[in-house]
Amino acid sequence: MAQTGGVARDRLSDWISLGVLASWVSRDAVDEAVEVTGKTAKRRGGKLPPQVMVYFVMGLALFAEEDYEEVWTRITETLAGWGCWDDSQADVTTGGITQARQRLGHEPVKETFAQVARPVATLETEGAFLGPWREMSIDGLEWDVPDTKANAAEFGYPGAGKDGTAAAFPKARAVTVGECASHAPVLAAIGPCVCKGSGEQSLARELYPRLEEDWLLIADRNFYNWQDWCTAADTGAALLWQVKADLTLQPLEFHRDGSYTSVLVNPKIRGGARQQLIDAARAGEDLDPGKARRVRVVEYVVPDRDGDGKDEVIALITTITTWTDAPAPVLAAAYHERWEHETGNKQVKTFLRGPGKILRSQSPDMVKQEIWGYFLTRYAVTALICTAATNAGIDPDRVKFKRAIRIIRRADDPAFPP
Repeated sequence: MAQTGGVARDRLSDWISLGVLASWVSRDAVDEAVEVTGKTAKRRGGKLPPQVMVYFVMGLALFAEEDYEEVWTRITETLAGWGCWDDSQADVTTGGITQARQRLGHEPVKETFAQVARPVATLETEGAFLGPWREMSIDGLEWDVPDTKANAAEFGYPGAGKDGTAAAFPKARAVTVGECASHAPVLAAIGPCVCKGSGEQSLARELYPRLEEDWLLIADRNFYNWQDWCTAADTGAALLWQVKADLTLQPLEFHRDGSYTSVLVNPKIRGGARQQLIDAARAGEDLDPGKARRVRVVEYVVPDRDGDGKDEVIALITTITTWTDAPAPVLAAAYHERWEHETGNKQVKTFLRGPGKILRSQSPDMVKQEIWGYFLTRYAVTALICTAATNAGIDPDRVKFKRAIRIIRRADDPAFPP
């Protein structure tokens, strides 16, 4: 996909139209995912091999308004060009496609995402890095799923609203780690919306051990707790998390940029033992990382903010303890890049799935498969946009996701060309 040299700004949409989803989800990656998950076809000549179905699941996300047979029609020609589909057998039925999806399950699609989803911004991509760190963020989103007994049992209904009635549909929950500059999701976890241990923090715990050392992970105040902070920090990644007002942060040393050094103490340690750790930190002594950790704190108020949060003091904690490496104003600006993650989630719901739409899958395994298909397709589209924007020398935020989707969906510009 990479292209040398610049791309004229007025030709950006033309360049995107030449990009293809399949260039970001290679046949080799799909083959490996199918093999690793044990879903390789048991016999040759099957009408719907598992590799074909992985791309079909991506097609379901890209063409969410279409039925199975229409989606199949849109990708058959390309699959024949790849040599993984015999066009003479192209007369498939909705029932046959349903059975093939069930045989595939969600694991190969999940594994394909794990194989291909990587940060795509380069040093030339505007707004991608803060010093040596790649800006990344974490956030959650929910999906309405069909109201079947199986889905209700697996995912549950959200709590009752003001009128005392529960939601009309069960909901699945997902948490993703994404690249701020490109909006590309690179890590994800899926689970139920309502049951013990199903919150965003619980799903995020599946992702923290997979952070990279050159990342700066930005998170809102719903994600902080002592153990999760330690797990994420121990990967070597830099962290920048908002914390709630009830977290006590004693200033130990003030810096010229307005930030100050403080110490996080394991909440199990109380009383005199806690104060001893704070005193040791103030004296510059080494700390047992299982008991206490030094952090730097940045506090500020957003001017002219209306509604909820007006006059709220935003407190950020970071593992970047040397203030000259990332002064407070730079960190405050970086934190607000996290909102791009929420924008990306809304783009999926609005422009891929469609506003107010529920997923189409009737069983939990197919729901997970469908969501992984959305993540794969979103990754491919955002990677395509970021690469195009970088080559054009503009901020990827200037390329409208909706416009890119519309171009990719055009009949004369197939999403899956060979």
